[in-house]
Amino acid sequence: MRGSLIDMAVGFTVGAAFTTVAQSLVKDMIMPPIGLAVGRVDFVNLYWLLRSGTNTAPPYPTLADAQAAGAVTLNYGQFINNVITFLIVAIAVFLVIQMAYTLQERISQINLTKQEAQPAAAPTVKTCPYCKSTIPIDATRCPQCTSQLEEAKTAG
Repeated sequence: MRGSLIDMAVGFTVGAAFTTVAQSLVKDMIMPPIGLAVGRVDFVNLYWLLRSGTNTAPPYPTLADAQAAGAVTLNYGQFINNVITFLIVAIAVFLVIQMAYTLQERISQINLTKQEAQPAAAPTVKTCPYCKSTIPIDATRCPQCTSQLEEAKTAG
């Protein structure tokens, strides 16, 4: 059970690190070009103002300014970033699982090919025709029922 717990802990740690990398990918690499393409929009700063802040009156140029003013906002730009991050993580996990299955399938096919290539081993036992017990192939008398068996044929 310890091995499974360690494997699970490593999985969570790698998953958390991967999520951080995916968030950085979305925030720092993907969203800036998309923002430029749709008119210099920074998705992080897309929000709806639900209630003005008590410290400063609107308009607030950035989400950070609105939050600093104590305004209540609906942050749909961050939601868009999180959805894109989730999709990237999901696609990456899907691809890793697909690669693992493909690798496992190829290994299975290689093992089957190796098994087919090996010649079948010669039988070392036979069945007594009288008592149906298993006996060595070279036996001339059954040790169970003491019946006389056919003589072992020799090639000659």
